[in-house]
Amino acid sequence: MTEYDPVFMSEALKQAAFAFEKDEVPVGAVIVCKNKILARAYNQVETLNDPTAHAEMIAVTMACEAVKSKWLYDCSLYVNIEPCSMCAGALVLARIKRVVFGAPDPKTGAFGSKLDINTLGLNHKIQVERGVLAEECSEIISEFFRRKRINNN
Repeated sequence: MTEYDPVFMSEALKQAAFAFEKDEVPVGAVIVCKNKILARAYNQVETLNDPTAHAEMIAVTMACEAVKSKWLYDCSLYVNIEPCSMCAGALVLARIKRVVFGAPDPKTGAFGSKLDINTLGLNHKIQVERGVLAEECSEIISEFFRRKRINNN
């Protein structure tokens, strides 16, 4: 873990809060290169009626635009919850260097919880840091679904 990891994870949590306010699953992501934020994004699946509009996917597109390349070799992704297999695949294709996440996702997490994309023998391996601001990252997700259950009853 670097000294900057909690700082950038806090930025991802701010994005997750935007998603929460819009009644989206509160996932936020930032992509950083050389301690500079290239992209900030949050889930927009409901807003865009697009199952691929995950925070990580939107952030990858934005970061690639910012660096004018399909490769994110020296970049790190910060996201409050462990990326799913779709997002993990996109991160491999983008050649992102590092993924930092707060809370594990036992249902769909692709960096060790449900599966580990790094064990599949693909053409790129991603450095992974787990548990950064884990409590805060887990709490925003838990609170969102707690409210959903209450509103559905």
